[in-house]
Amino acid sequence: MNQNQHIETIVCKQSDKEKGKYKMRLNTSIEVARYLSTHGLAFRGHDESESSANPGNFIALVKTFGRINSDIEAITLKNAPLNHKMICSDIQKEIVNAFAMEVLRAIISDIGDSTFCLMVDEARDISMKEQMALVVRYVDKSGSVIERFLGVEHVTDTSALTLKSTIDDFFSRYGLSVSKLRGQGYAGASNMKALVAVARKHGHISSLFDFTTRVLNVVGSSCKRRDLLREKQSEKIIEALDMGDISSGRGLNQETNLKRAGDTRWSSHYNTLLSLINMFDAVIDVLEIIGRDASSTSHRTEAQDIVDRLLSFDFIMSLFLMKNILASQMSYLKYFKGKIKIL
Repeated sequence: MNQNQHIETIVCKQSDKEKGKYKMRLNTSIEVARYLSTHGLAFRGHDESESSANPGNFIALVKTFGRINSDIEAITLKNAPLNHKMICSDIQKEIVNAFAMEVLRAIISDIGDSTFCLMVDEARDISMKEQMALVVRYVDKSGSVIERFLGVEHVTDTSALTLKSTIDDFFSRYGLSVSKLRGQGYAGASNMKALVAVARKHGHISSLFDFTTRVLNVVGSSCKRRDLLREKQSEKIIEALDMGDISSGRGLNQETNLKRAGDTRWSSHYNTLLSLINMFDAVIDVLEIIGRDASSTSHRTEAQDIVDRLLSFDFIMSLFLMKNILASQMSYLKYFKGKIKIL
C-alpha cells in the first residue's frame, strides 16, 4: 500500500496547508488592526460589500496588503472561505481587546511593586451609559513621572459606593494592590451634575439655562448666522479698541463663539454664560437682523421675543448672578485640585 497516497496522509497535508493559510489571514488582520489602533483610525465602513468604492479602512488595508503580497491576496477577502475571512466586527474587537490586555499587562508590570496614584473621571458614552475612566500615575525605574490610561469600566451610577466597588474589582482582576495606593483624584462629575440639578429646581435659574440654550439654537442654527455673529463681534472689538475700552496684545481679543453647556461641568455652564456676556451686543445685532430679514414670520417673531427678554432686568440679573456663583465654584475647584497635586 502506497503510504504517500494514504487518505490520512493527504488529510494531514491539507490540514497543515489550511493552518498556514489561516495563520497568514490572522497575521494580516492583526497587522491591519495594529496600524489602525496606533493611529486612532476608524475600522469599519458604511458599505463593506465587494462592490463598495469605500469599504472602510480595515478592508481597504487588507486589500493593500494583498496588492503588495500575492500570497496574501490569494487567501484573503473573496479568496478566503466564507467562515474564515477574519474581517468581521467580532474578530476585529477580539484582536483589539487582545492588544488592550497586553498593553495593560505591560503597564502593570512597569508599576511593579512601586506606589502609585489613581485618577478617576466619568466617561459617559454616546449611548448614555455611565462609565468610569481609570488613570494611574507613578514613577518608573528611571525616575520619570508616568501617567497611563488603564481603561474604562461600566458603572450603574457614579455614587461613592459604586465607584469603590468597581475599583476594588478592577484591582483584583489585574493584581493591583490597594496597599500601594498613595493618592486618589476624582473630577466630581456626579457632584457637578447634582449641583446643576439643584440649581435648576429654582424657577428663575432653570428658566435662565433653558432660555440661554434657546438663544444658542437660534443664533447658531446655521453657518450663515454663525458667520454673521463672528462678523458683528469683530466689529464690536474694533470699535472698543478705537475707543480705548479694551486693550490689544498677544492672546487678547481672539475670535470666539457662543459655547454650549455640558451636563457635568460647572466650567461649561460658566463659559456659556461668559461667552453670552462677552458677545451680548453682537448677539442682539444678529437677532435684530433675523427679526427684520427672516423669511418666516415665526422666525422673525421668535427673534424679536428673544431680544425683548435678553434686555429685561430679570434676565440680566439672573445671568450675572449665576455667572458669579459659577465663578466662585470654579475658584474653589482649582484650589482643591492644587491641594491634591501638592499632596
